[in-house]
Amino acid sequence: MRSRYCAFVRLDEAYLLRTWHPRSRPAGLDLDPAMRWTGLEILGATEGTVFHDTGTVTFRASYAGGSLWERSRFERVGGVWVYVEAEPGGAVG
Repeated sequence: MRSRYCAFVRLDEAYLLRTWHPRSRPAGLDLDPAMRWTGLEILGATEGTVFHDTGTVTFRASYAGGSLWERSRFERVGGVWVYVEAEPGGAVG
């Protein structure tokens, strides 16, 4: 999760797509260069250890003017954790 947050901060579309599950990966992303991310807070996680093939991460990402909350689902593909989908919590503030 932290590496994907950093990729959003750096507008690294290639990394974001590479770490997205093939069955849910979009063809491309429309990243906003004006977006100013200011912090990431991990609120919780389930499973996602070396003994699991799935897991979730609940987080709050802050940006200039507000924040958003999300619970993201990840799966291990070829030994690598990839983002599958999210339950959006929406923008706050």
